[in-house]
Amino acid sequence: MWPHGCAFLSQYTHHHLVAFLLTFFSYVLLHASRKTFSNVKVSISAQWTPSVQNASSPAFSPGETWEENKLFADNGEATLFLGALDTIFLFSYAVGLYISGVIGDRLNLRYVLSAGLCGSAVVEFLFGTLTEWLHFYNVYFYCSLWVLNGLLQSAVWPCVVAVMGNWFGKSGRGFVFGLWSACASVGNILGAFLASSVLKYGYEYAFLVTSVVQFAGGVVVFFGLLTSPKEVGLCDGFATGLIPVERDPDSQQPLMSDDEEPDEDVVCDGGYYSIQQRDEEPVSQTKAIGFFQAFCLPGVLPYSLAYACLKLVNYSFFFWLPFYLSNNFSWKEAQADRLSVWYDVGGIIGGTVQGLISDFLGKRAPVLSVSLLLAMGALVGYSHSPNDQAVNGVLLAVTGFLIGGPSNMISSAISADLGRQEALQGSQEALATVTGIVDGTGSIGAAGGQYLVSLIESKLGWMWVFYFFILMTGFSVVFIIPLIISEVRSMCRDRQARTHQL
Repeated sequence: MWPHGCAFLSQYTHHHLVAFLLTFFSYVLLHASRKTFSNVKVSISAQWTPSVQNASSPAFSPGETWEENKLFADNGEATLFLGALDTIFLFSYAVGLYISGVIGDRLNLRYVLSAGLCGSAVVEFLFGTLTEWLHFYNVYFYCSLWVLNGLLQSAVWPCVVAVMGNWFGKSGRGFVFGLWSACASVGNILGAFLASSVLKYGYEYAFLVTSVVQFAGGVVVFFGLLTSPKEVGLCDGFATGLIPVERDPDSQQPLMSDDEEPDEDVVCDGGYYSIQQRDEEPVSQTKAIGFFQAFCLPGVLPYSLAYACLKLVNYSFFFWLPFYLSNNFSWKEAQADRLSVWYDVGGIIGGTVQGLISDFLGKRAPVLSVSLLLAMGALVGYSHSPNDQAVNGVLLAVTGFLIGGPSNMISSAISADLGRQEALQGSQEALATVTGIVDGTGSIGAAGGQYLVSLIESKLGWMWVFYFFILMTGFSVVFIIPLIISEVRSMCRDRQARTHQL
């Protein structure tokens, strides 16, 4: 249940705040660089095509109008290649999530996180800045760099979720992670601001600014991040939000786990470790869980499949919303960009509020199911939005609240729950692996969905795209029905038990 008032805030130290902020801004910087690429596509397309494009002139020939540093004959071909780069990035990112999660549970999370941030910054500098300075344009080189970028960026999310899971336990996790998961939306806003502020000097400077800032962030993380309370001698109570004299066996458990007997007694002297191991029980060495073992943990597969459908819808709004607003309502591109921010605002509020409600109820799946069922109605309503920016913004915020909120919960708080459940049987090094599985499966769905959205829109129109979104949202509920039933039954049993006690 939710801890009240000052007791909740007093559970945490300044170390918790530092861990929260460093992991938060790590992903902010990563998403800012990702958003930069989306914001400069028009400039890149113009640079990759000939400067002379006269419709009355004959076809391009190398000796006449073609410039040797150009890649494509027209903007259409350049746009297709930029779309292909998006798909390449998402698929390599998805594959990398499966790998980086396993690596993160076996190596120091700080090293893996710093390598991902700094390595990705270097790749983005090579892709957008150095190639333009040297006037070096090559399709295969760009593809190779973007595959590498996807793999490097995939190291960040599992690591930051694992660090947050180490510092913040079950008590208040839904609220804390709901607030923290706003990092992606904040990164989108920051990326748009940084890119627009220097784009007039050339798109290469947009890449330069974001890559330098991201690299600096990786250096700060390397020297400043504490991945676990144990690194400063804090006892488990400081990691979970409770400071008991004897460790509460439920403090590190997810919301779907049952109580179990503790294997050791922990006495805290001023919040520091004093461990008394029972004589009859040997000291167990914590080891990382295997990939397939993590996949078979209770709840991992249902939530992964649900997230594949939900991330498809969420990322489709991320990639296609400004284009839809401009194309469908004939609004200016700048107006569409500003209006699309309301979807992110709704997602930020939704993740925080729904996380808070799930903490109060002690269950996650029922909250998700109600939100997603309401989201299906919100999608129907938004598909019939009038040509009015105020109404459209309100409907966007509501849709973001009901879709972005559950998406943020699954990728953060629920992933941390799944990586801390009793089925691990003493192997607590599973947070990054489980997070990589859930987010990797979601990214595969998102990658495939971008092609389907463009195909459906070109063949059937935008209304059928929204029907597709409604269908995918419904599937995300279907995949977690067993968990919904189980948790609702558990809530009923708990209520009956309290009634009998009264």
